[in-house]
Amino acid sequence: MNSPLTSLAGAASVAARAGGGVVRRVRSVVSPSASRPAGGGSPASGWLAVTLFRSVSDVDPAHLPAPLAEFGGRIEVRVRPAPGGKGTELAVRLRERPSAGSLPQRLSGRDPQADVRSALRRAKQLIEVGEVLAVDPAPHGERTATPGGVLLEKWTEVAPGAGVR
Repeated sequence: MNSPLTSLAGAASVAARAGGGVVRRVRSVVSPSASRPAGGGSPASGWLAVTLFRSVSDVDPAHLPAPLAEFGGRIEVRVRPAPGGKGTELAVRLRERPSAGSLPQRLSGRDPQADVRSALRRAKQLIEVGEVLAVDPAPHGERTATPGGVLLEKWTEVAPGAGVR
């Protein structure tokens, strides 16, 4: 039979694990590099790149898909063969590199680097598939306004701009 002390220790362990997950999520929003392995941050050059399953001749930097074309002259574009002959590398970077977005900017979705990352991901889909693929939203009712629920809602709202890191 479990003693009250054992039950309390088990509950404390579950709470600590849950709290650790929340802290990691908050730290990744406050400082995105905190959630990445060493050396896994944004490149110092500012270039963001994707590999396209297309030949170099299929990608014209002068006629970019709408998500990237909307940036106009604010971005630089580089198109070259991907390493190992595995398609084409499409790379973009902002001409004027902003400082790392502040917490309020990232939470409100006004982070220029995240906007470029999202546009690059959508452009990749348009070039390869011809449309931007979307997942049907998950149905859900109203969540209880708990701190965890509020963080989850905000994370879900901001995540599409973050991309895979």
